[in-house]
Amino acid sequence: MRTYSLAYLTAGALTPAAMLRLAAELGYAHVGLRLLPNGPGGPFQAWLDDPVQQRETLAAQRDTGVGVFDLEIIRIGEGFDPLAYRPLLEAGAALRAKALLVAGDDTDEARLVEGYARLCELAAPYGLSCDLEFMPWTAVPDARAALRVVQAAGTPRAAGILVDALHVGRSSTTLDDLRALPRELLHYAQICDAPGGPDLTVPQMIHTARCERQLPGEGVIDLAGIFAALPADLPISVEVPHQVRVARLGQTAWARAALAASRSALE
Repeated sequence: MRTYSLAYLTAGALTPAAMLRLAAELGYAHVGLRLLPNGPGGPFQAWLDDPVQQRETLAAQRDTGVGVFDLEIIRIGEGFDPLAYRPLLEAGAALRAKALLVAGDDTDEARLVEGYARLCELAAPYGLSCDLEFMPWTAVPDARAALRVVQAAGTPRAAGILVDALHVGRSSTTLDDLRALPRELLHYAQICDAPGGPDLTVPQMIHTARCERQLPGEGVIDLAGIFAALPADLPISVEVPHQVRVARLGQTAWARAALAASRSALE
């Protein structure tokens, strides 16, 4: 049986506690939280410095039995210091999270490898994997690059690679590239769909990724091929942001539709 996680981008306007309760209502087993912004001024859930939210979130976990799967986001760029992320790691331990979502922004690959290795070393005692997500506009644009970075880092105990269907569909990643990823590096994958567009600009790709994805089955991404190339028991993060449709349908109806479409595509 697949397990599903309600990703931050699908319901990011909610507090962590509200996300947990919505997930329980709809049948998600986990949620993903963004406790740090993805860039200067970016949206996030201000949990780390809010004792009230912390108490409410832990209470919602106890009440619902829904877990926290992944925490966002760690970006490895020039000048990266993994120690600056210790509060996020401590939050992961408190929430019994499983994974950290990591983006690679440093175009100096040797330095990126070093930073990733240091992060993995720091995260391992907290029981967190460091799942490097390839995105076509970053310094880790495809699955081959992600595997190269992880292997160059020595494939540390906390290493991982995150496969997002959107980025498979819009990068040079092939199904053979996915099949080549070692099973021990795969902890979860993200599902969504999107329209075609071979000549998308970087701003267009980023806008779709953050604001306007489609429900699985509505677009042209080869979801059947992608998920057949991945382990059948891999937990699935349902990451389907669409600001216009959420505003029209409401958060609950959208999260319900996203889960139903994901199950239809995979089961």
